[in-house]
Amino acid sequence: MSRGFVKEGDQEETPIIPPRAALPARVTNYVTPTGMELLQAERKQLETERSTLPTVNEQQRRVELAVINGKLDLLMERIASARILDPLKQPKDEVRFGATVTYKISSAPKPQTFQIVGVDEANIANRKIAFVAPIASALTGHKVDELVPFKLGGEQRMLEILNIEYK
Repeated sequence: MSRGFVKEGDQEETPIIPPRAALPARVTNYVTPTGMELLQAERKQLETERSTLPTVNEQQRRVELAVINGKLDLLMERIASARILDPLKQPKDEVRFGATVTYKISSAPKPQTFQIVGVDEANIANRKIAFVAPIASALTGHKVDELVPFKLGGEQRMLEILNIEYK
């Protein structure tokens, strides 16, 4: 039946599926082993949600199911494209993917520490930033005691690498 013959109240809105964390085009989707575990746990959770949706309101159920299926589709694409890099197999003396880096910005009073992880694992509150973040890109390939130029807020700052760890 044509949509023109459907009552206005019967038409369903297309649900909005929130996008995943941004991964630039043609950039390999690197993940840590922990990051892959988190992606798999998220998949399990969405599959559980899908299988336990209440059937009280059929229209609402269809919308919720569409949202869950959309999220699952995006997640499965991300899992399929993931390339696991084990931080423990990285060169210990150089900042690479998976490194926990302590650095000091020339104008800052105290050092900062973060781990470089995949885009889906990044969480600033947990001191984890994506490998595509500007500061992670600037530090990658450098060693302890090196000064790395970094443009921050229109100003050129120097980042001093104080420590590199792989956990």
